[in-house]
Amino acid sequence: MKCIIIDDEPLALNIIKSYCEDLGTIEVVGIFTNALEALNIINNANIDLVFSDIEMPQINGIDFIKALDHKPLFIFTTAYSQYAIEGFELNAVDYLVKPIPFPRFIKAVNRAKEIFEFKNNNKTPDIAKKPPESITAPDQFIFVKSEYENIKIELGLIKYIEGLKDYLKIHITTGKPKLTLMSFKAIQSKLPENNFIRIHRSFIVNINYIETVQKSKVIIDTTRIPIGESYKADFLRRIGI
Repeated sequence: MKCIIIDDEPLALNIIKSYCEDLGTIEVVGIFTNALEALNIINNANIDLVFSDIEMPQINGIDFIKALDHKPLFIFTTAYSQYAIEGFELNAVDYLVKPIPFPRFIKAVNRAKEIFEFKNNNKTPDIAKKPPESITAPDQFIFVKSEYENIKIELGLIKYIEGLKDYLKIHITTGKPKLTLMSFKAIQSKLPENNFIRIHRSFIVNINYIETVQKSKVIIDTTRIPIGESYKADFLRRIGI
């Protein structure tokens, strides 16, 4: 994958560039201290991934991504956690808070590679392989299309469903997540309303796996999932809070 890095802090630029070089799986083709300077290369060089700071002069990272006609995959890198919800609403691959530990950076890049491979059909990733089937009642599983096959997923294994740009990522209790090009509306019609609820424009959760409900997020395992304001009242009513 070809990537660029945008950050108005030279130290942050160098750290991310060094991380990319250490990984050896993505090619850094440009570094910029100003988002507007990166426009030309994004529009003309087939950039696959953008690492972008948020608070920068002239235009911040969020407004910059919003302004792009054709958005590459992007990962926000920032010292400010308060932009996380807005970042995920833009379908960011990930949101990294500085200082960024190298293992956390690796996780974000692997996620981007997974999405890139799925979208470009370079190969069939492990997440698209058909899992072993078990004997389950028809109303306890769904079939979703992934790559060129329909895979069976037991409803009880689904923890939450995440919307990322043009596809959905179904997080399950066993194995890697499953990717599908279904819309939220289509998959929601297959899910039982008593267990699954949409709490954000980018998330559907299985109520059975919620461990903690906070003011603006829920926690499933160690994952913090934002609650959208327009979904909040219905969600709290459904769970009796």
